[in-house]
Amino acid sequence: MNFSSIFLIQIIITMLFSIIAAIYDVKRNVVPDNLNYFLIFFGLSSNAILSIISNNVKFILASIISMVITYTITYMLWKLNMWGGGDVKLFTAIAAVIPSGININFLNVFPQLSIYPFSFSVVVNSILVSFPFLVIFVTHLINKRGLFKNNVDFLFNVFNIRSLRYIIDSTLNELISVKDLEEGMIVNDVYFNDEHIIELLDDIDGNLKVYKAKDSDDFKYYFKSQSAGGITNKEMWQLKIMSAQHIISDYISVKVSFPFTPSIFFGLIIAVFYGDIMMLFAKNLFLAI
Repeated sequence: MNFSSIFLIQIIITMLFSIIAAIYDVKRNVVPDNLNYFLIFFGLSSNAILSIISNNVKFILASIISMVITYTITYMLWKLNMWGGGDVKLFTAIAAVIPSGININFLNVFPQLSIYPFSFSVVVNSILVSFPFLVIFVTHLINKRGLFKNNVDFLFNVFNIRSLRYIIDSTLNELISVKDLEEGMIVNDVYFNDEHIIELLDDIDGNLKVYKAKDSDDFKYYFKSQSAGGITNKEMWQLKIMSAQHIISDYISVKVSFPFTPSIFFGLIIAVFYGDIMMLFAKNLFLAI
């Protein structure tokens, strides 16, 4: 039985949902959970249908295994601040729909077949294509904030450590009012001495973690977001209450969020039509040698 039509529908739906997720991420800095959950449901359902009509359990089994493995790996990378929770769910959803490389002969679509899930090619491609996006994003922030208008010297010494640190601190971090905090924002180091703050944050058991301030003579502790998932809704309100009660400052430093979902979309496009960038590079290098 020729499953090309079903495979094509899976690819089209996955691309459609990925581009919608990218638009949400750019405009609202968040990927709706319902979008990812529906794509996961579609992936499991479509592969279950493939298993039923082919009388072969491999399709749904591959979908489940790919989804679990992808979620585990991308969740671990989320804990290392690689991307946000919405990106983890999108990678997982892609894995559920397209668990392995597929062939659609009449469209000349040949995803790179490999021993690892197809979603891993999307992950690798997304990371690689994210660098140009990051450069564009930082350049936009530099231009928007007029970073070099009053600091011409940095423009001519942009590649030394001092200038790079200045660019990072000035573009990828932002000082905002605590009352403007939103769920998912990544909080930078907030120093304090009041041990009551530790109790308040421990009671929530969220994304903010308290550390001892070993390099400071003025403060005993500091807290910050421990992953790219940012603060939870409870932590957001707790910080606002603490600010209103003058337990912490009225202003707080947060990281400027880089929308990673567009990179996932382009990583998916490349994976579908060309395969794994690293595998292709390694193959061409091997042939050249």
